[in-house]
Amino acid sequence: MIVDAHCHAGRGDGFTGPWDTVAPLDAYLRRAAAAGIERTVIFAAFHTDYAAANREVASIVRGNPERFFGFAFLDAARNRGRIAGMVREAVEVHGFRGIKVHRHDGRITREICDAARAWSLPVLYDVMGEVSSAELLAESYRDVAFIIPHLGSFADDWRAQRSLIDILARHPNVYADTSGVRRFDLLVEAVRRAGPEKILFGSDGPWLHPALELEKIRALGLAPRDERKVLGGNLLRLLGPPLRLLGPTRAAVSAPRLSVATTRGASAVRDR
Repeated sequence: MIVDAHCHAGRGDGFTGPWDTVAPLDAYLRRAAAAGIERTVIFAAFHTDYAAANREVASIVRGNPERFFGFAFLDAARNRGRIAGMVREAVEVHGFRGIKVHRHDGRITREICDAARAWSLPVLYDVMGEVSSAELLAESYRDVAFIIPHLGSFADDWRAQRSLIDILARHPNVYADTSGVRRFDLLVEAVRRAGPEKILFGSDGPWLHPALELEKIRALGLAPRDERKVLGGNLLRLLGPPLRLLGPTRAAVSAPRLSVATTRGASAVRDR
């Protein structure tokens, strides 16, 4: 099964560009189907009210639950003090399977990481080239899986991307997606040094063409077993089973050191 680990959906409210205006899925779905992509992780476009934006994404997931996995988009600054409740709603009400954070909104915080740990959710965090934060996250939250999109930099900062490869190779709970990576040899290096278990296919749809992004993975010339990992196996392992009916105690969210180690985060580390 081919799974796209990175796609936006729904309406934004900023009107500064496509990324915060609207992320329509019609063309993306046609292109993805033609390319053989069977499932997709979706999350909101940039928004000033992610609670509302996440509910719109949830309605899309409900309309086709066999096609989509939902991730909750969070703003570390604007949603401060409300993260635990937003994540609880995302999992228990919407059946979401992960968290998305973007440094454009604000740097990730312990509040977000604690919620991810409590609910055993992977975190897709766009560091915008600030890859040193991935090192700190990996060491502070060893039982949380962090997926760094664009190999660390959508802006084609090759220094940041090369630095992330080193972090990928050393930390079992840090992963990268391939969306928007233009320097192909860096993908080759990432697979060689960190292993195919640490790389996830992603397209950054609907704005990037999923078939073109998929061809980068095909061009790596991986062994069939390794290609299957990159094209969906790694992501499915990180997602684990749905947690819709499960949840931590209130104390587990506010004091994560007292919480029981989560099976999904632990398995993600063990499987490395």
